[in-house]
Amino acid sequence: MDTTALLEDAFTRVNGEVHATLDGIQSTQLTERIDPGANTVAWLVWHLTRVQDDHVADAAGSEQVWHAQGFEERFGLPLDADDTGFGHSPEDVAAVRVDSPELLVAYHDAVHQRTCEYLGTLSSQSLGRIVDDAWDPPVSLGVRLVSVIGDTMQHVGQAAFLRGVLERRG
Repeated sequence: MDTTALLEDAFTRVNGEVHATLDGIQSTQLTERIDPGANTVAWLVWHLTRVQDDHVADAAGSEQVWHAQGFEERFGLPLDADDTGFGHSPEDVAAVRVDSPELLVAYHDAVHQRTCEYLGTLSSQSLGRIVDDAWDPPVSLGVRLVSVIGDTMQHVGQAAFLRGVLERRG
């Protein structure tokens, strides 16, 4: 297995976990909180997808799926057009509302498809390209992609845990 195939496998696992977390979820559970400051399932899935979309588009030098495929309008959130959720307050989290999980799944699937298409253009050697020199050491493409995988897997795990808590509450 080459390096880019390994990265594609990891992103595909995230996609599978997003589907598993949202499959059959009640619409009310998407925005229910376990305490007033907690994140919601909708926010967690939206955020992890926005981060993946933002970071992969930046690395690829392409437009984000959020804008290119009209998801910004479809979600209709009262947030800045380029907001990815970093630093959100409890009020910002509450602003991420959807009526059903299908929109979240559609957006995540579109970002996943774009991610896999981009990964298919890469070689193992291209993963050493510096994509962010604001850090010391500068961040390579490979490190950035692994960081996105770690972040997205953490957030989908949180969403799955939260769904389980909400289901046990009844």
